[in-house]
Amino acid sequence: MGSLLPEQQHPKEAFGWAARDSSGHLSPFKFSRRHEIAGEVTEVGSKVEKFKVGDKVGVGCLVGSCRSCYNCANNLENYCPKMIFTYAGKYYDGSITYGGYSNIMVADEHFVVRIPDDLPLDAAAPLLCAGITVYSPLRYYGVDKPGLNIGVVGLGGLGHLAVKFSKAMGAKVTVISTSPNKKKEAIENLGADSFLISGEHDQMQAAVGTMDAIIDTVSAPHSLLPLLGLLKSHSKLILVGVPDKPLELPVFPLVLGRKAVAASCFGGLKETQEMIDFAAKHEIKPDIEVIPVDYVNTAMERLAKGDVKYRFVIDIGNTMKPTS
Repeated sequence: MGSLLPEQQHPKEAFGWAARDSSGHLSPFKFSRRHEIAGEVTEVGSKVEKFKVGDKVGVGCLVGSCRSCYNCANNLENYCPKMIFTYAGKYYDGSITYGGYSNIMVADEHFVVRIPDDLPLDAAAPLLCAGITVYSPLRYYGVDKPGLNIGVVGLGGLGHLAVKFSKAMGAKVTVISTSPNKKKEAIENLGADSFLISGEHDQMQAAVGTMDAIIDTVSAPHSLLPLLGLLKSHSKLILVGVPDKPLELPVFPLVLGRKAVAASCFGGLKETQEMIDFAAKHEIKPDIEVIPVDYVNTAMERLAKGDVKYRFVIDIGNTMKPTS
């Protein structure tokens, strides 16, 4: 086995697609990389206890962990130092993980979640990363109580789900955005209670000290100072977006208000299952656009322009077929 390529060590052959080859066109490839995978069980191993053929299931951001450290013992596999990502990670046997752009996938049952029958697969898929990324901090930091005033910074893939989960938990939700044209979407379509344009000083000043917590989903560099001003004393600004440049942290307003800046990274398997069940119960679904696999190049171009509300979901099962 040692002389075989990692792809040859898998018990089943699979085919997949890469988004681009050197010509810039969509082209057949062994595998590509992506998480947020939803489908049906087609086969189970002899030791599998949780699932059977025909079950609706999903795989999120990770497919492995050490299973013995403090984090793993407390259902926090996502913080395990030896966590194995669903794509581009190195599996236990040394092979590379390839994600979900393929016709089949093999996964350890511990890292698979059950999708309720009343939650469609296309709606479930984005919840396995974007959904748990906003659900987990709401639960962990205790800002999931009815009546709280929650701010959501950014109205994209993460932000629109933060609004939906917060509303389902009974919060009053304010969306904070740089884009005035998102106000109608936030309030009329997503159910937010109010909307602030972060660049409008008078609006931001009027909301100073009104929020119990803020979920910041923005991955572009931005100032934290105005957001800290919106918080009540003893409250938290929680970062779930990942800017590519360091953010400046103003300490003085933290000290004066005993405020905190915190962060969160998706969730463990137990909490991910809890999130999926909560979403099904409260009819929380991401706003998606289902596309065929041969639309991926166009989708990537649209994504770069921000032209999607709010997640593309690739219909692998019905649109990807093997080529000769």
